Amino acid sequence: MKAMNAMNVMSTAGRRRRTVRRGLSGRQLLAVQGALVGSVVATVIVKELPGIVRELRIYRMTGGLRARHRYP
Repeated sequence: MKAMNAMNVMSTAGRRRRTVRRGLSGRQLLAVQGALVGSVVATVIVKELPGIVRELRIYRMTGGLRARHRYP
């Protein structure tokens, strides 16, 4: 019985104890970061949309790619 008990202690001595983890897993953290980056990008696009539309309108009025010889 003592030999069996000693063997059991030896086999568990090399193992690490499993700690209780709290918080987010790696996948959850990655999903949260993706959502955060997506929301920031969406906010910037919505905020800059009027300026982008204005620039496109000016670009079309000046002739776009066809206007190379008129506007250096």
